[in-house]
Amino acid sequence: MGRAFGALIAAMLASPAAAAPVDLVTLYKDLHAHPELGFQEVRSAGILAAEARAAGFEVTEKVGGTGVVALLKNGKGPTVLVRADMDALPVKEITGLPYASQATGHYKGGPETPVMHACGHDIHMAVWVGVVRALAANKANWRGTVMMVAQPAEEIIQGARAMLADGLYARFGRPDYALALHDGTGPAGTVQVNLAANASAADTVDIEVKGIGGHGAYPADTNDPVVLASRIVVALQTLVARENDPFQPAVVTVGSIHGGTKHNIIGESVHLQLTVRSFDAGVQARLLEGIRRIARGEAIAAGLPESLYPQVTVDPNGTQPTINTTPLALRIKALFQKTLGPDKVLEGNPSMASEDYNQYGLADPRIQTVMYSLGAVNPDVWAKAQKDGTKLPGPHNPRWAPDPEPTIATGVATMTDAVMMLLPKSR
Repeated sequence: MGRAFGALIAAMLASPAAAAPVDLVTLYKDLHAHPELGFQEVRSAGILAAEARAAGFEVTEKVGGTGVVALLKNGKGPTVLVRADMDALPVKEITGLPYASQATGHYKGGPETPVMHACGHDIHMAVWVGVVRALAANKANWRGTVMMVAQPAEEIIQGARAMLADGLYARFGRPDYALALHDGTGPAGTVQVNLAANASAADTVDIEVKGIGGHGAYPADTNDPVVLASRIVVALQTLVARENDPFQPAVVTVGSIHGGTKHNIIGESVHLQLTVRSFDAGVQARLLEGIRRIARGEAIAAGLPESLYPQVTVDPNGTQPTINTTPLALRIKALFQKTLGPDKVLEGNPSMASEDYNQYGLADPRIQTVMYSLGAVNPDVWAKAQKDGTKLPGPHNPRWAPDPEPTIATGVATMTDAVMMLLPKSR
């Protein structure tokens, strides 16, 4: 990173004077200790809105529910959108950190659960605040408009759509570029910029497997849905193992199976919950159709009447793959190699995790988009794991604990550099 930015970021991370804004690591720890589920991010949104106002941004709250839009207009030039997601996960934290979450919460209609920032959205928010401060402090060096978006409900793949449906572009202007980052299991101080595919498409599928129940001592008088469900689970694996092009990544995972009530009772139904992922719309459609075909075919093989064939339901809130705009990704990767050094810009594969960040580009094909990965593991821990083969926890793991200072510093510096690269210099 440039010397001026290096000094700026160091000042943001340092312990502040009493009257100065809170430093970013302290802010991160506070956000980590107070996580909120999707569409409930009232406290987090309030903190980010206040930070943006203090930096001189024009701030609008409650966009798409709990979303925040902060604009800084600085003359003629392009508009660059920078997005951070705010929501946490229904996960019980077991990191042992002094600032570990003790929070609980529940989605609408769901049970009370522990809540944790197990996906690093607290890192994303701290970086967002750092970028807000950095861009405001460097207004003399760029021209255009910065649109900082703090988004709710990424984990349930609804927040981006909600903000767009609430008139994000109609009310605040269509951006020319949309940028985001996501922390991950690389060493802190590094980044990864994929040139095209970045995160997979994902669909959630439920299968209600029916049967004919009865006494466990007399299975011949029943048609056992547990056995049928088991056959479906095994057969589904052939969709990837035997029907998919091995050069086209695909995943079909049965994440939950529930059925029956007692040892000696054959029940009437079993409920399966699946996640289906790929990077290609054709592959995704084939996988979903294959699930329907296998469920029906196994029911026929089991001799069930058509009225009891399994019901396959695909959640309409699925997401398409997140694909970076290649020319922009090349520019950003080259910038990071120059500012961080080539050894800090790692090569890697796209993620089979999914995102709703893609919605910002899908809403208008003229918008160029890039999401990049931000290493968040303590470098010494990373080096030791590479040496001894230890498998490190990653996002969505209750042990996920980013190394905040170098992670946030690298995130702020790289994102600020990327934004300023896209905005014309002041004359």
